[in-house]
Amino acid sequence: MGEQHVPPTPQNFHVWFKYALGAPDELKRTINILIAQKRKFDSATNRDLYTTYVGSRGADEAVAHKVSQQLHDVLSSAQQFLNSAIADNRTQMAAISEVADRSGTDTDPRVLIETLMNELSRAATRATRLETQFVEKSRELDMIRESLSQSEERAKTDTLTGLPNRRALEEFFRAAQAEAMERGQPLSVLLIDIDHFKKFNDTFGHGVGDQVLRLVASALRERVRDSDLPARYGGEELIAVLPGADLAACTATAERIRGALAECKITRRSTGEVLPGITVSIGVGQFQLGESMEDLIDRCDRALYLAKKCGRNRVVTENELEPERAAG
Repeated sequence: MGEQHVPPTPQNFHVWFKYALGAPDELKRTINILIAQKRKFDSATNRDLYTTYVGSRGADEAVAHKVSQQLHDVLSSAQQFLNSAIADNRTQMAAISEVADRSGTDTDPRVLIETLMNELSRAATRATRLETQFVEKSRELDMIRESLSQSEERAKTDTLTGLPNRRALEEFFRAAQAEAMERGQPLSVLLIDIDHFKKFNDTFGHGVGDQVLRLVASALRERVRDSDLPARYGGEELIAVLPGADLAACTATAERIRGALAECKITRRSTGEVLPGITVSIGVGQFQLGESMEDLIDRCDRALYLAKKCGRNRVVTENELEPERAAG
């Protein structure tokens, strides 16, 4: 921190402590890239690093702690089973050893065989009991794994549209941001807003409004690549992150989405009534070295606002903003 002239604030200490630990990996990669490119760790950069890689992870750590406790309980039980198995094995070996010692005496062989069979029977019973307990704990582990997987999926999915949500967006962007800086590749974002959505909702009801949102989400999902991330940003705003796409490529994608939606005919399911057409306005921006997701989306948002101002149902890029406003 001293070498990079990072102010010794609690938040900065938190960021650089995690950097020293090497986790999360995206944080370490991002800081290494910024250092290699001799970027200045000013207040904005330090704030973005904390917000992006540290501040939003409290909920994740709480979930991880809960799962850790569950795993601890299962492993404790497994350790008890193992100790019991070791103790039973010692008992069995002692009993067999005793039978072996008595075999050299005048003891009736039938007695020795009966003793040995009884001990083997008890050992088999103990083994069966332990196996049953292990199977039960294995089921518990499977349940924990399934529960964790489902919880993770729900936590990253918007229930209405089925698109990834804001949390999934942030995770995807962090990885895409680091890769773009490492490889010197472009990274672009398009931000979509449904035109006159509130009026549409008020006129036809929220059920129809939800149908419209799902339609726009479907159009977005179908017109981006598998390597891109379409997501619901909030309200009637949808977003897509396009790794490897420059401003021109992202703009072309945005135009395909806008055009497809402009041609859609929406029918009210309950009555068969054909509703007014739905249009969208889209703002497009390209990632600039070292900037945060919030700064990039802010530029897209201002381009989106300009699209609304210019009549809606259009795509506007950051290049069309006034130079001083485009620079923030």
